[in-house]
Amino acid sequence: MTASLPALHAGLTSPFPRSERLVTATRDLDRGRTSPELVEKAFVEAENELLALEERSFTDLTAGYLRWNDLFRPIAETWSGFTVGPLTRWLETNTFFRQPVLSAPPRRTPLGIASRLPPPLAARSANARVFLPGPYTFTKILENRSGASDLEVLGSMGQLLAEEVHELSGLGYGLFQFSDPILVTDPPEGKAAEGTVEAYRAIATANPRATTVVWTYGAAVGPSLPLLDRLPVSVVGLDLTETEPESIRPGPHALGLGLGIIDPRTTLPETLRDTVDIVRQALRRRPSASLWLGPSAPLDLLPARPAEQKLLRLADVRAVLLREGLA
Repeated sequence: MTASLPALHAGLTSPFPRSERLVTATRDLDRGRTSPELVEKAFVEAENELLALEERSFTDLTAGYLRWNDLFRPIAETWSGFTVGPLTRWLETNTFFRQPVLSAPPRRTPLGIASRLPPPLAARSANARVFLPGPYTFTKILENRSGASDLEVLGSMGQLLAEEVHELSGLGYGLFQFSDPILVTDPPEGKAAEGTVEAYRAIATANPRATTVVWTYGAAVGPSLPLLDRLPVSVVGLDLTETEPESIRPGPHALGLGLGIIDPRTTLPETLRDTVDIVRQALRRRPSASLWLGPSAPLDLLPARPAEQKLLRLADVRAVLLREGLA
């Protein structure tokens, strides 16, 4: 298969880790050893450096989401009904997030998430990738004290995320990634599976012209593919560091194929030629009208320097595929 250039996308699929300099700046602010102005300067410089790398090497821009403490915090801090709970281990990793606690019917705050997006993206919204938690994963990780059933919360999350997509689309954003790893680490069944499809249908209805990416990771995707193929989304991302290409079955050709090819669970660099070959194997197993490449799991599992090296390897893979073709 030979794809035209617009069909090959690549970019970050998660927030980027903060550099040691930025970590020091934020720590010093907490301890009263620096000023908010100097910390803001450090954030702006780090965002612009990463954005420059993305503009040189990738199709989608993020500026790293360096101001986000975790994927769920912007919702827990801006939507009513939520409070920010205890530190909780993220899947089977050595990273942590603050567990959202839902104690009342959730309501979104207009422009709440928009105000938390990296400032450099506002002027580049047409190429920006908006990160949001997937409705199923968000429902599974929160502590539900609201009195509603988990299935009802899942439906509410679909509707509220749909409202976010509608609002952000009106601001010029058109690419939305929903990180939903628990779809593969603990796949929904029965009513939960149907509720997940309905949640994504609500999101699709909010703006049918938006590009929606579901990014999964953390387990082999095979058992979850039948459900993933039913989701009304633009792209489904598969973790090739957990999934053997030979186990991938064909899906709808119009459904974009996302491949997590860079492994942030190790600092060892990927071999360029082997990684290019794995991409081609996966595409032969699952032909698609578009190909989306990125890190498999969140890059902030790594320190900033190794993460940067991984990101540069992703750029190398994209460059080889553009030069040599996808066949």
